[in-house]
Amino acid sequence: MFAMSTYMDRHIIPGVTIGAVADAHIRDLEEQDYLDVRFLTYWVDEARGTVFCLAEAPSAEAVETVHQKAHGLVPHDVLEVDPRMVTSFLGAITEPEPGTPWAASAFRTIMITDIVGSTSLIDALGDFGAKEIVLEVDAIVRQHVERHSGRIVDHTGDGVMSSFPSAHDALNCAVALQRAIAGRDPTQYRAEIRVGLAAGEPISEADRLFGAAVNLAARMCAAAEPSTICTPSAIRELAMGKGFTFVDRGHAAMKGFPDPVQVFEVTWAHKG
Repeated sequence: MFAMSTYMDRHIIPGVTIGAVADAHIRDLEEQDYLDVRFLTYWVDEARGTVFCLAEAPSAEAVETVHQKAHGLVPHDVLEVDPRMVTSFLGAITEPEPGTPWAASAFRTIMITDIVGSTSLIDALGDFGAKEIVLEVDAIVRQHVERHSGRIVDHTGDGVMSSFPSAHDALNCAVALQRAIAGRDPTQYRAEIRVGLAAGEPISEADRLFGAAVNLAARMCAAAEPSTICTPSAIRELAMGKGFTFVDRGHAAMKGFPDPVQVFEVTWAHKG
């Protein structure tokens, strides 16, 4: 018996349908014992023409070979992943009933928050007081992420990285967060956060899950002014007609991206 690892692969199939992938999954299951592979689940995005499969296997080559033998649809990328990271970004792994069309999408919106001026917090309140503010803000973030169908992925210094099934959910969460923090007891120390959003598919870089989307969300967060929400143009496009207002803040050079990235600020203040 070979040592098993978990792999996620990506297929780029223009015009793919959910039904066709359900049929291909059956053929994968019929052939998987050939090389001790176990296909766990898959995600389909008809609009983008992409399919992602999750499998336990002795190697990436074994995953490719089973796909080839089953139906000839060899993946464009195969990435070894940590199952805990998969569930952090995408939620619990659910095995679809073989042959039943399965419409789950792996496309996610990533949100990163950061508390403004953590050094100033310590100077003003001391270590204990600053920690209390950080914990309070963290609790507010967690509450709203859960309320808006998101999942906490990781802590990033004085902030939190979260994953959402849609841009709409993430934007609603970001707006609710800024309003909740702005509405804190005015007699307390005034805390502010920056929020950055980006969206993408799981294998966007060869070396890690949601690499490009995470990097861009972090850059958007860093580009945001205190108490603001910044997004790239893709989030604005995904949220068209959803009631959000975006203000064009121009293009900015961002580390890790070859070309300047257009930045949009999301307005969130209560009207009236």
